[in-house]
Amino acid sequence: MSETTLNDSNSKQFQRFEMEDLQSKWEKVVDYNLSESGVDPVSVSKLLEKSNQDPEDFLSTQLHYPPTQGTKELRRQITRFYPEATIDNVSVTVGCAEANFNAIQALLDPGDELIVMIPNYMQIFGLGQNSGLDVKKFHLEEEKGWSPNLNELEEKVTEDTKCIAVCNPNNPTGYILTEEEMDRIAEIADSVGAWLLSDEVYSGAESEGDSETPSFWGRYDRVIANNSLSKAYGLPGLRIGWAVAPPEIIEEIEAQKSYTTICATILSNKLANLALSPEVRPFLIQRTRDHVRDGYSDFREWINSNGDVFSLVDPQAGAFGFPSFNLDISAIDLVKRLIDEKSILVVAGEHFGLNKKYLRISYGLPQEELQAGLGRISELVDKLK
Repeated sequence: MSETTLNDSNSKQFQRFEMEDLQSKWEKVVDYNLSESGVDPVSVSKLLEKSNQDPEDFLSTQLHYPPTQGTKELRRQITRFYPEATIDNVSVTVGCAEANFNAIQALLDPGDELIVMIPNYMQIFGLGQNSGLDVKKFHLEEEKGWSPNLNELEEKVTEDTKCIAVCNPNNPTGYILTEEEMDRIAEIADSVGAWLLSDEVYSGAESEGDSETPSFWGRYDRVIANNSLSKAYGLPGLRIGWAVAPPEIIEEIEAQKSYTTICATILSNKLANLALSPEVRPFLIQRTRDHVRDGYSDFREWINSNGDVFSLVDPQAGAFGFPSFNLDISAIDLVKRLIDEKSILVVAGEHFGLNKKYLRISYGLPQEELQAGLGRISELVDKLK
């Protein structure tokens, strides 16, 4: 029997997460990082100040393992946002990334059919490919304001479809599904008994109004609703996320954690519990919305001043825009030149599943950083026109 090598035609080809590779390599190197999808992070001191918490309570914390599923206090806080959920419906994870990973591993087997919303943060799509799933796409359409083509979804769904994965509000377009669109997606999933996996990390980062984007939780009995403190809360460094699902699925997700992280840290659990408390959460959500809305005003002004190159559908949530552009260069090559020539990092549309010319550009930064970064993009754009 011959040995199998990495170059063997029958061996599995690992799909790298290209966007994360790019950010990991450059985000701490460039002068201005406009590739992030969250806002300027909150400090520990500010979090403790807003909670009126004595810092000594944290300094005296014993650094033991917390419960693998998360502390009961944190899970109770999370259930407040999901009607009729109990702590048995919650698994605390290391970011939403682990919640997504463990959900895919728990739900699907090689050969199963997975349908993913595109454009999207491509983690679930890549996980599907690396797990030997039959991965299909359904699209949001720019010409319709980035609303979803649900006729396409209905056509793609088969009796073999085991899971439909959505991101709402959407990354990178900032589109928020309407109630009617959410209901129809749930109906399409129900028509074949498929699970609905919803990444909801931008709920709370809406561009207008006071209401928050509703969860898919409670809309259908086969929903896994995943979220984290990274985006709408401005706390990415805590690496706290969660999955909300039926108890039998939570048990499977917990089983997967035994092979991944085992648990998040006890300090992250305690700080997350503070962040989600009624005393602190409103401050964090309003802070994020202030960053989103102030930053978008500057970003829209910049788009308008470069209207001969960029075209943007106004995002409804998130601290980023996803403009198309009409320069004679691919998005990936433009990103490379921005790194090399202007020390600026943004993300190419190809990294969200689209081959057309788009950039995702963050505006959730302090004003001086944002304006300086956009100014350097303009310099290269003027050179390329």
